[in-house]
Amino acid sequence: MAMTMTQKILAAHAGLPSVEAGQLIECNLDLVLGNDITSPVAINEFERAGATSVFDRSKIALVLDHFVPNKDIKAAQQCKQTRQFANKYDIVNFFDVGEMGIEHALLPEKGLVGPGDCVIGADSHTCTYGALGAFSTGVGSTDMAAGLMSGKAWFKVPSAIQVVLKNKLQGYASGKDVILHLIGKIGVDGALYQSLEFIGEGCSSLSMDERFTIANMAIEAGAKNGIFPVDDKTLEYCRDRYQGSISIYEADPGAEYTRVVEIDLATLRPTVSMPHLPENTRTIDEVSDVKIDQSVIGSCTNGRIEDMRAAAAILKGRKVAKGVRCIVIPATQNVYLQCIREGIAEIFIEAGAVFSTPTCGPCLGGYMGILAEGERSVSTTNRNFVGRMGHPDSEVVLASPAVAAASAVTGYLTDPEKL
Repeated sequence: MAMTMTQKILAAHAGLPSVEAGQLIECNLDLVLGNDITSPVAINEFERAGATSVFDRSKIALVLDHFVPNKDIKAAQQCKQTRQFANKYDIVNFFDVGEMGIEHALLPEKGLVGPGDCVIGADSHTCTYGALGAFSTGVGSTDMAAGLMSGKAWFKVPSAIQVVLKNKLQGYASGKDVILHLIGKIGVDGALYQSLEFIGEGCSSLSMDERFTIANMAIEAGAKNGIFPVDDKTLEYCRDRYQGSISIYEADPGAEYTRVVEIDLATLRPTVSMPHLPENTRTIDEVSDVKIDQSVIGSCTNGRIEDMRAAAAILKGRKVAKGVRCIVIPATQNVYLQCIREGIAEIFIEAGAVFSTPTCGPCLGGYMGILAEGERSVSTTNRNFVGRMGHPDSEVVLASPAVAAASAVTGYLTDPEKL
């Protein structure tokens, strides 16, 4: 039976010769992930079930990243509960203040996920690791609890959409523009419980940071996961970093796809998602002169070093517009350090931006940039639902780091080329 890349990984982890779309299977997991919001719920369920041990203390990652450093008493209590669980069961990959980062940037950086892995995380953007050729998907906290105990998870095998990427990105177009364009094309439910499988010569032209961005937002199209083929760039990224054994899976000739979507990367323009859905996309040419109050550059989607460099290239020698707040959040401590060593942090600060410790912060309306009634933020984050970043009557426009930085300079949604 011909299988897609995702189906092959799931079959291998289920110990089956083949699987087909819609089939219910039980898979062995390579990693179970939780953060400071979702872990406490899972821990409660773990204890309610009477569990007294975890399946493998080296295959669990607990990352305190959403409200860390703690923003209030409730956040502190949640982190304390997660910290106590990690200490009780001697969890190897526990990341606290000072060494943590935004989970979906941190885990690949630390070499905890890699090609061929099967990963669940109690966070919807766990699909990020598909950039490395892994099957990774977000689950609820109860599924996380079951994973902590057993190292297993049930899945319904997804069907797949094949996304063919052609040519190379030009100008200021980036990985963020690729995924926003795709979501605009197929809709927020266009890939519901399906795998987005990226192929084509355009894939090899994308950097790893761009692939992480694209895979990260697969969930915004309703997808179960997004996944890229493993190539030389993937293997180079994993070299001297990935702690596991690399397994490379390729889709079979004749594998079945529900549809094929083609994207010519060379024709893409910087793209934004207007409120209040990621599918509400426009090219930057169509939305110029839309006023903003805030610009956020960072998150698990666009807080990596290439994102920091792209924003710094725009902000260098310029100033954030009067009346605009620009908040820059590197995704990990390593990215933070790299920004300092490359002089990027200095550029941000001299431009009048805030340069923050790694945190999810304002992305989910947590802290470090909450919007008031009537305010609008351009943001490199992944969701722009009603009230996502603050007041229900505020607005979020999703964009790339280049667009967010250019907009911070002018005070309006701006094409970076016009600077």
